[in-house]
Amino acid sequence: MDQKMGRSLKLLVSYGVGMADSLPEDVADVLGLVLNPDEPVHVALRRQVSQLRVQSRYKCECGTVYFVLDADTVEPASTGPGIVVPAKVQLFTETGECPGEILVFAQGGYLSWLEVCSWSDDVEVSLAAALHWLQPPS
Repeated sequence: MDQKMGRSLKLLVSYGVGMADSLPEDVADVLGLVLNPDEPVHVALRRQVSQLRVQSRYKCECGTVYFVLDADTVEPASTGPGIVVPAKVQLFTETGECPGEILVFAQGGYLSWLEVCSWSDDVEVSLAAALHWLQPPS
């Protein structure tokens, strides 16, 4: 195993086989904001959110979360086979800078993981920051 892969694995918190934590509110909120209620595939994926559990997540503040889902409790979305990115939303700060994006992955029609991507060395991109930037201005 190369050193980079070893470091990545150490950052991952796993809950073990058969164990999962309930979905944190901030993760559910981000999914609610990036899955468009007007798009049929997103509507099907939104129905899965209440059944999601956290399988693992990174210890760092980035916010990447891997899900487990009992496929018998929900219908799959029509995303097709394999792994796809049914939702991709760029993040914009109050100054208009785009420091990263949110990617939602599905596998075989089921939500699989949410990834917070950072493109900036100057702006901290975390799940909390993404949630803030995704909120409509009040």
